[in-house]
Amino acid sequence: MALPRARSSSFLSSCFSVLQKYPVTTAAAATAGLLAITAVVNRQLAQKAQRDNPPKGQFIEVDGVRLHYVERGAGRTLVLFHGNGSMIQDFESSGLIDLAAENYRVIVFDRPGFGHSSRPRDVVWTPQAQANLFANALDRLNVRKAIILGHSWGASVAVAMAITRPALVEALVLASGYYFPTVRTDVLALSAPAIPGLGDIVSFTISPIVSRLMWPAMLHKMFGPRSVPQKFAGFPKEMAVRPSQIRASAAETALMIPATFSSAKTYDELTMPIIIIAGEDDRIIDIDEQSARLHDEVKQSKMHRIVGAGHMVQQSATGDVMAAIDEAAAETLHLTVATTRFSADQRPDVPALTSAS
Repeated sequence: MALPRARSSSFLSSCFSVLQKYPVTTAAAATAGLLAITAVVNRQLAQKAQRDNPPKGQFIEVDGVRLHYVERGAGRTLVLFHGNGSMIQDFESSGLIDLAAENYRVIVFDRPGFGHSSRPRDVVWTPQAQANLFANALDRLNVRKAIILGHSWGASVAVAMAITRPALVEALVLASGYYFPTVRTDVLALSAPAIPGLGDIVSFTISPIVSRLMWPAMLHKMFGPRSVPQKFAGFPKEMAVRPSQIRASAAETALMIPATFSSAKTYDELTMPIIIIAGEDDRIIDIDEQSARLHDEVKQSKMHRIVGAGHMVQQSATGDVMAAIDEAAAETLHLTVATTRFSADQRPDVPALTSAS
């Protein structure tokens, strides 16, 4: 029995000797080993999350992207774009999809890199790039006109689509959007997983752990001042903290400010009815600097402030969001009737009136 203890003692002594002689190398090797183990665990957890939350919709291959989407209901087409870090289940758990499907043909996409949609890395997925992608997807789905709702980052995609494909967009409903560049101290830290090379290491090792630890605080900020509704329990947290989705979210965070520099110059081109909706107590975005300013610049827009609501209006004020959709739909009908009447009154042999000035 003494011999094994002697060998064990000798082995431990050798380890301590190596540690003392090469402390930096030993620490680096231990760290690398720990990161490798963490990456394997995170990969397994991500695979489990996908098994536990299989796709509930259909897939369509567009421009090299495998897009997952859910389609329900019948009537005029309503397209929903979720925010950064989210997925179809956000709108689904809120009840908005089922509510809207009573009167509309509702199409909801997992945007690239979120939920079950792929995100090719040879494309910089700006709002403009995503708008082009979804316009092509809607064309494949035989959608010629649609009311577009975008929440948060999804609002930027909705605006980009309205600028580049105005014939497709009947009306916009913009919820809790970010439209003008501002100084944001949180962007740098949250963008780290998007850094080439280093970002892959971070997103596959540290970020999922940090995300799980910060999840309650993040929800408190996003939903505040209201509490997180019970229905949000249907949102799959483990899908949101997968390494691939964390990296996609970081990339969109990094693009947030630069994208608004170019898009802010185009808002005067928006001509369709626009309903802007925002929580009065949004803790993520200053609605006076964003939603209210957009309302001032786009004259045909209407704005609704939801008292006591925060950033997640689709969850905490679902009825108000549904009312905004119906209002946008009514605005397009009024516009169509007015245009039709004007065309009927216009005689081919009588020139249109022009300004005397």
